[in-house]
Amino acid sequence: MVLKTELCRFSGAKIYPGKGIRFVRADSQVFLFANSKCKRYFHNRLKPAKLTWTAMYRKQHKKDIHAETVKKRRRTTKKPYSRSIVGATLEVIQKKRTEKAEVRDAAREAALREIKERIKKTKDEKKAKKAEVTAKTQKTQTKVARLRLPRARSSARRWKALNKKHFLILANQKKFPLLTVILV
Repeated sequence: MVLKTELCRFSGAKIYPGKGIRFVRADSQVFLFANSKCKRYFHNRLKPAKLTWTAMYRKQHKKDIHAETVKKRRRTTKKPYSRSIVGATLEVIQKKRTEKAEVRDAAREAALREIKERIKKTKDEKKAKKAEVTAKTQKTQTKVARLRLPRARSSARRWKALNKKHFLILANQKKFPLLTVILV
């Protein structure tokens, strides 16, 4: 036997047949309450959302999540099928699928060899250019020359003069466009 239950308008509780209190408002709207407590709170205009024991509060604060079961949607899986892609017809794709692994490997190796040769060629060209640039800069980069010291009468005096005044002229085109004199 199935019992027809109704819900309390205040608390949201189940009301079984023969239980509960009916209240009919002047506008002929019918309210059904589980007990006198719910009726009293309703007439005192308390909000059921502010009382922790009501169904409305529990729903707002996500207390009875296990009661509400959500059906999981099943995705319909698409069955794979062959079709032509931009730049390749269906026949070309079928040929590639039926092609043997050795043929594919050979084609891959040939492509790799070609790429490696191209890279090596560009590296060699870069090295050659770099060598040319360094050869040019070495010629113009630095020039070293000694100043002539005045001749001393004896060799002892000459060595003394060399130790005191030993000059080098350095001409560096990048950093110093003018000649610089450095004491060593």
